[in-house]
Amino acid sequence: MDNKVTLYGASGHGKVIIDILESMGVGIATVLDDNPNLKALLTYPISKPTEVDRVEDRNVIISIGNNKVRKALSQKMNCHFAQAIHPTATLSKHTRLGEGTVVMAGVIINPDTTIGAHCIINTGAIVEHDCMIGDFVHLSPNVSLAGNVQVMEGAHVGIGASVIQGVKIGKWATVGAGSVIIKDVPDYAVVVGNPGKIIKYNTTNE
Repeated sequence: MDNKVTLYGASGHGKVIIDILESMGVGIATVLDDNPNLKALLTYPISKPTEVDRVEDRNVIISIGNNKVRKALSQKMNCHFAQAIHPTATLSKHTRLGEGTVVMAGVIINPDTTIGAHCIINTGAIVEHDCMIGDFVHLSPNVSLAGNVQVMEGAHVGIGASVIQGVKIGKWATVGAGSVIIKDVPDYAVVVGNPGKIIKYNTTNE
């Protein structure tokens, strides 16, 4: 298997992943995207998925920010999913990290935390001890999670949000930017404000 990484998705998120991989000294094999108007991502040419060999023999990162799209694509692919961890991120040796997950610059993850598969732990996020982050979660830049927080599958925690210790964020929930979460958030709920309040529910069609 080629040690280089194939990115699936030519997005701004993909640009950040390229930068991380370059910082790690990992090569980029190709960038795949089915948008015919896209020709290159940074310095890397873009190929259509149909124009290259099957991904089964590749190291792949799904470089798409949408949690539902990452889940759908990952279930269709039979390949090895790589990780990308920026050299400036600080991860406890007692952290467990799932396949396909990316950890960006300045992140801090403390001991006995479990991060699921295909997660985005974005720039400057802080994840304290004993947290459990499910698959396909996105923690936006500068999110702060206190100890023993659970963030369930597919949830999106917006930029600068803070979550106190012991709180559970339900699956496919959305926490708005800058929100302060002091109690559990139900599955699919959209919560905003300080303290966070439910304003609606996301669709349950995953």
